[in-house]
Amino acid sequence: MMKGKKSMNFYMRIVHRYLGFFLAGIMAVYAFSGIILIFRETNFLKSEQTIEKKVGTAMSSEQLGRALHLKNLRISKVEGDMQYFDHGTYNSATGDVKYTAKELPAVLRKLNQLHKASTNQPLFWLNIFFGVSLFFFVVSSFFMFKPKTKTLKEGVYVSIVGVVLTVLLVFMS
Repeated sequence: MMKGKKSMNFYMRIVHRYLGFFLAGIMAVYAFSGIILIFRETNFLKSEQTIEKKVGTAMSSEQLGRALHLKNLRISKVEGDMQYFDHGTYNSATGDVKYTAKELPAVLRKLNQLHKASTNQPLFWLNIFFGVSLFFFVVSSFFMFKPKTKTLKEGVYVSIVGVVLTVLLVFMS
């Protein structure tokens, strides 16, 4: 081991190594829940749940849809105070709602919150830490190789291709 002043590369490697080990578990959970989240528009791993709630009275279909977090809720039939919509009923006089919905198991619903957390949830801090850590990984990976080496130059080119491909795919979708 060399005595004297250590290089920036030396310290970046150490932080990269131990932060990488620490984040390995977090990345595994994010990856797993992210893959599950891709199928959110399907019924994959979902089971039917009967939900009964009390909401406001005399709500419009738009208000009811927002209250129940159901997109595009449309009333299909009205009989007195009873309003019928896909998979459920709403009593506009009492505010009672009963409907069936397909939902993920509780554990998977919680894991998906990792990707949906907003600033008013504690998971928001984990998301910020994770994002900053991943950005550090991006930067520190370029310190793993000595400057002016062929490997580093090729790595920069491959990284640029990755950025361009990602931007193209984002704008094509």
